[in-house]
Amino acid sequence: MNTTQNELTPNPGIETIKAYQGGKPIEEVKRELGISDIIKLASNENPLGPSPLALQAIEESAKQVHFYPDGNAYYLKSDLAKHLGVTEAHLILTNGSNEVLTLVGETYLRPGDEVIYAEGAFVVYEHVAQVSGATPVVVPMQNDTHHLSAMTTAITDKTKVIFIANPNNPTGTMVTAAETAQFMAQVPEHVLVVFDEAYYEYVTNPDYPHTLPYVMEDRNFIITRTFSKIYGLAGLRVGYGIAPPSIIATMNPVRQPFNCNAIAQAAARAALKDTDYVKKSQELNAEGKKFLYAAFEKLGLRYIKTEGNFIMVFVNQNGADLADAMMKKGVIVRQMAGYGFPNAIRVTIGRQKENERFIEVLTSLVGMR
Repeated sequence: MNTTQNELTPNPGIETIKAYQGGKPIEEVKRELGISDIIKLASNENPLGPSPLALQAIEESAKQVHFYPDGNAYYLKSDLAKHLGVTEAHLILTNGSNEVLTLVGETYLRPGDEVIYAEGAFVVYEHVAQVSGATPVVVPMQNDTHHLSAMTTAITDKTKVIFIANPNNPTGTMVTAAETAQFMAQVPEHVLVVFDEAYYEYVTNPDYPHTLPYVMEDRNFIITRTFSKIYGLAGLRVGYGIAPPSIIATMNPVRQPFNCNAIAQAAARAALKDTDYVKKSQELNAEGKKFLYAAFEKLGLRYIKTEGNFIMVFVNQNGADLADAMMKKGVIVRQMAGYGFPNAIRVTIGRQKENERFIEVLTSLVGMR
């Protein structure tokens, strides 16, 4: 028998993909280390938890889980359309905003295409390119953020998609409205631009670009957003894409049926209505940001000012080793070697007591070599 002919082999490029490594769950750390007093500041989750309105909706919707969800998410789409000032035809509901990114790859990318994204940007962009067999074109950042003019220069006839995280994870930086306008004026019509705005609701910078007009102009443009961050529904996995109806209509048949579950839809509708909760989350984030900035400066550590709910700080030592040492003391943060920052960690901005404990543990370890 010819074993070579009968060998089961993956698609080209699959073997080079590294599995996504999220922040360790609290329960896993408890099992591994046998400690119970743990705080998790590794995955950019809202430390306030879900909105009370969302929790009430979850309880009510749980009584109907023996039914399949509305595969078209009609009522959530309707609420979102009113909230955003778009039509339902501009929206696609997904299992977290990550699924919008994978749908872009499944719908539009093929071997030979090129995908542009920034070095040090969200790692899923590379994953989408590799799974589809497309060629990644990685553009170095400038001042810790996307270098849009360099990304424009990298465009070729083979370029199909450009991914831009704004604000970017893990650096927390953003591109401005002026930079975005100049960039969009230079992007050829054949290129699909994806603005990943998972942390959109946390941004307070007045120079942040309003990208909805590019969608309403019927540009090849997609915005991704999520209920996982400021809305506190990370465990329910509900995100969405905003794009011209022609793009939504093309992507929608690729989407898995019932990808947005019934409890997630109900919780998201309720969370969207709770504007007081969103404001409280924004205020908590702003206060925590100031506290952590001051603490890092006192410790003499360089950090990147953030537009999100997390901060990347450079620790003058191996970030993975430091994150491991902090975890053993009950504080889970994210090491950044996988993003190309081996001497940095990323910390989610938590409640004040969590921020204080993080700084206490960091201070006890930061001088270690």
